[in-house]
Amino acid sequence: MTFDYQQALDYIYGFTNYEVKPQYRYSPDIIDPTRPARLLELLGNPHRDYPTVHVAGTKGKGSVAAICASAFHAAGLRVGLYTSPHLQCFTERIQLDGANIPQKELAALVEEVRPVIAHVEGITTFEVVTALAFLYFSRSLVDVGVIEVGLGGRLDATNVLLPLVSVITSLSYDHTYLLGDTLAEIAVEKGGIIKPGVPVVSADQPEEARVVLERLAAERNSPLTLIGRDYWYRQVGQDLVHQTFRAGRTGEPGSLYLLPLVGLHQAHNATVALAALELVRQGGRLPALTDEAIRQGMAGVRWQARFQLLNRRPVVIVDGAHNVAAVARLRETLESLFSGRRIILIFGVTADKDVPHMLETLAPVATEIIVTEANHPRAALPSDLTQMLAAMGRFAHSAPTVLQALEQSWAMSGPDDVICITGSLFVAGDALFAWEQFAEPTGALRAAPVEELTEVR
Repeated sequence: MTFDYQQALDYIYGFTNYEVKPQYRYSPDIIDPTRPARLLELLGNPHRDYPTVHVAGTKGKGSVAAICASAFHAAGLRVGLYTSPHLQCFTERIQLDGANIPQKELAALVEEVRPVIAHVEGITTFEVVTALAFLYFSRSLVDVGVIEVGLGGRLDATNVLLPLVSVITSLSYDHTYLLGDTLAEIAVEKGGIIKPGVPVVSADQPEEARVVLERLAAERNSPLTLIGRDYWYRQVGQDLVHQTFRAGRTGEPGSLYLLPLVGLHQAHNATVALAALELVRQGGRLPALTDEAIRQGMAGVRWQARFQLLNRRPVVIVDGAHNVAAVARLRETLESLFSGRRIILIFGVTADKDVPHMLETLAPVATEIIVTEANHPRAALPSDLTQMLAAMGRFAHSAPTVLQALEQSWAMSGPDDVICITGSLFVAGDALFAWEQFAEPTGALRAAPVEELTEVR
């Protein structure tokens, strides 16, 4: 049979899908680490046809991957970018030079590999999609692939790669029921992507995680670059859509960069990407990657739902913060940009997160709170969120969908207020859909020139 796009998606989602399965054992008896390699072997090992950058972590891995891909593209290279989950459309996960894989091409690939997949028992949805991405990039003759880990690292389907550089972004508590209850255990899982002799870049980490990564890198003879030790960064200024920051190697004056991602944590992420890109350049495999390409890549990166401004009056922000550490960074950014302003929080989350601590972190900055439910099987019920907030002494409005929550917030907001939609990437994706359907007029989204950015002191 000839697959159309929807049939291809139905086929992909017909396998075991741990993105919607609430709990499972993250261990080799369930997540067979040899299975992705066996499938790729049958497909001709397409992941070996191009160099890669491999990105793991708890927070910021998508942003770091997007910055790296943007820099490679600015260098004139053909770039594959693989990330998950998607916000609005499944094809977002597999991108070539910033464009999603066409639906017809995805369907054709699924139809082609279906007989091969039948020979690999126990295959999962993520393993199938990973193989499709690697095959698509090979067929597209990419010069480089930027590959984001799905979950953990040690047992992840992407861990078949032997990359130019391995990257580990900020580590914090998330998926603890799978990856471990301590930062040391989580670091072991994330550090599983470190390959013998392959250089690794790590974000500035809590000591408990850092010592584990240092040990793993030493055991595998992998040179470790650590942000905060080997690279420094300093935020210079920011508005609602941009920031400027200065970064460079320790002991050197560094360079000034413009980044259309807001928040001090994004300057940190961008410095992680900078260190990784400079290691790639030092390796000599991609000589087109110059300082200017890196600068242009920083300035041109696009990554949705990371403190994304949708409207100016009132301000409407959508942010995919999905764990305690991420909402803490969101709170810092809200407080730095909107001190003294009325903030209406729209919050929805998956039930497997540390929801009480997420709410305890965000609720103090909110004048009004609207709880809602993402269109996802793991979504927490608004009634449960309302009860949690009531136990904290906070009243919450409730809306069954993100669109209805947006309508409520708009009705209760004035032009000088701030509406912030957050809690999970699934809520963020629903918010982007909702905004497209929203009938109210929107404010102009004129970005401030660099010289107008507010100085950070």
